[in-house]
Amino acid sequence: MVSMRRSTILNSARPRLTAAAVLVAALSLLSALPAVPSSAEDMPVRGTAYMGMSVLTHDGRDGTPEARPADARAGETEGVDVASYQRDVAWPTLWGSGVKWAYTKATEGTSYTNSYFAQQYDGAHDVGMIRGAYHFATPDQAGGAAQADYFVDHGGGWSNDGQTLPGVLDIEWNPYGDDCYGKSTSAMVTWLRDFLGRYKSRTGRDAVIYTATSWWATCTGNYAGFAATNPLWIARYASTAGTLPAGWSSYTMWQYTSKGPTVGDHDKFNGAVDKVRALATG
Repeated sequence: MVSMRRSTILNSARPRLTAAAVLVAALSLLSALPAVPSSAEDMPVRGTAYMGMSVLTHDGRDGTPEARPADARAGETEGVDVASYQRDVAWPTLWGSGVKWAYTKATEGTSYTNSYFAQQYDGAHDVGMIRGAYHFATPDQAGGAAQADYFVDHGGGWSNDGQTLPGVLDIEWNPYGDDCYGKSTSAMVTWLRDFLGRYKSRTGRDAVIYTATSWWATCTGNYAGFAATNPLWIARYASTAGTLPAGWSSYTMWQYTSKGPTVGDHDKFNGAVDKVRALATG
């Protein structure tokens, strides 16, 4: 009897865990566990990438993106770049605002084509703009030569008509995974060389390289070997274009703002409109 009473007293003295206390303890334990990687569902859908998408995410903006570049010379020519998310573009409005050249995303990898390409590419031409097409590179999906062929076969070709700019290779931070697409710097340079060489052999023109200095330094080791032949389109969202990748002393084009899905990201061509036409004619 005494033993039972003592046991009852001891049990009643022990602290009792309420349901709330158990929940708090469980949550505390979970918070201490390593973070679970994002699932594939959190990644952008392949094909949805656009020029500057991952540059904006990785490098951000320096200053007010809507402002005109502080160092823009009067002789520079305004341009835009567009992709499928902008759907049907109001080209007459852009022309009236002073935009004289444009690039439209044509392809990505070896399976995606822009369903709005005709409206965007032909629409720019119809209002009088000098226009071209770009390819969003995914070096982890297929070889450089294969992607160049796909690009040329789906809108990325070139015509010597004075209104068609050479194709652009958009190579930037991977929006779908590893920043450098799982490649070493030497393997990335080889991939780029394969793409650029095949594009030149198919069209007779050297493709423009669109990139950010940060990506180029990280993923190519700041390789300087393409500067002598391939025009540079630099991406930097600030009042100046900043330091350029190795080998280039000046940019041909500069994407100075990326606003996402609006009327197009804005760019400057380093020269008056006759220089734009000169690039188109080769």
